[in-house]
Amino acid sequence: MEHNPEQIVASQIAVALEVLDQSQVRPADVAAIGIANQRETTIVWDRDTGQPVCNAIVWQDRRTADFCERLRSEGHAGLIQQRTGLLIDSYFSASKISWILENAPNARRRAEEGKLAFGTVDSWLVWKLTGGRLHATDASNASRTMLFNIHSGAWDEELLRLFSVPASMMPQVRSSSEIYGRVSGVQGLEGIAIAGIAGDQQAALFGQRCVRPGLTKNTYGTGCFMLQNTGTRAVPSSNRLVTTVAWKMGDRTEYALEGSVFVGGAVVQWLRDGLGLIRNSAEVEALATSVDDNGGVYFVPAFVGLGAPHWDSYARGSIFGLTRGSTAGHLARAAVESIAYQVADLLDAMQRDTGNPVEELRVDGGAAANDGLMQFQADVLGVPVVRPEVTETTALGAAYLAGIGVGLLRACPDDDAVRARERRFEPRMPRSQAASLRQRWSEAVARSKGWEGSR
Repeated sequence: MEHNPEQIVASQIAVALEVLDQSQVRPADVAAIGIANQRETTIVWDRDTGQPVCNAIVWQDRRTADFCERLRSEGHAGLIQQRTGLLIDSYFSASKISWILENAPNARRRAEEGKLAFGTVDSWLVWKLTGGRLHATDASNASRTMLFNIHSGAWDEELLRLFSVPASMMPQVRSSSEIYGRVSGVQGLEGIAIAGIAGDQQAALFGQRCVRPGLTKNTYGTGCFMLQNTGTRAVPSSNRLVTTVAWKMGDRTEYALEGSVFVGGAVVQWLRDGLGLIRNSAEVEALATSVDDNGGVYFVPAFVGLGAPHWDSYARGSIFGLTRGSTAGHLARAAVESIAYQVADLLDAMQRDTGNPVEELRVDGGAAANDGLMQFQADVLGVPVVRPEVTETTALGAAYLAGIGVGLLRACPDDDAVRARERRFEPRMPRSQAASLRQRWSEAVARSKGWEGSR
């Protein structure tokens, strides 16, 4: 799973210029730029030329799974979780950096000479937008690398040595809301302040106004990402979730518990592109509701392994319960329901870690527009699901952070200001029925585990 880093920059600049043109807004009238980004996606580039040494390795890429397994077998899991809040997994950036240094031509030598820079997508964009003048990230993105000590707020020297990553490659870690610099050398955006940076899921947490401990959101994108604000306390997880920086504002760092589902909305994309059952993603709701129930079909979309709370890199996608009576509608319904079941597993783990029940789940992202999915989500959770009018809360959170960074806003907008524009899905399914469905789902997950490693 790779991206061309230059295409990422070109697409972002093109979209920004198009927005200004369509809105008839001059760069001088723009208060600030906020950045939200894929957090673990890893880019290494030459400091002199600004050219990437290879393609970006995407967060979903599993090429370093064996390397991570070796780290676990050598007993490093406790140290890494205590320092970083993360579990050892190829999802995070550290093992990807190691792979690039070992496999890109001359990368190890150039890195040790101080000639290479590492960054997640935010750092790459900031570097390019400032003409190479600024190599920086924020604490929320730093906390996703598996190299950042979330308690001291600094890159961890012992972990850098463990992964053989030179400290000179690492960006400066800043707060999530401040003026980092101004755009330089990009015609049409020249001089605009860059004033907010957060990883996409932390930005969504902020955009959902989850600014008090206990408030919880789930984003339905390619994957699903559930975060709960835990305030200034970094809550350690006993249920295979990760502890992460939510954001840093001034000198105050707030934390979150997070569970990540690797394949959420991507399962609908597979129905479209892999099987051709639908022409576009919006058609899945009609196909799924063309049948009364799933017909006993359960779909575990472990295309790239299972994320939290299972963390099985060797699980693979599996479909159970097929009969001659199974139809495309049953398969579509099972695929949509798989998203809700995975989210329910995350919420259970989160509630066990904190000991506190979640009173409602705030939702956003593309698949949150699916009314059938949102109702089923409320049913299997047994708690209300709340969808805002603006479901692109990742972008909204980045805008809020940038607005605060330049003084346009004093704080995240208050809950009450937007409550009336939300839709609330209340649980309707009997709890016994929900428990029965989830039991069968758990059996399906258990059977999908370890498939790749069994050969």
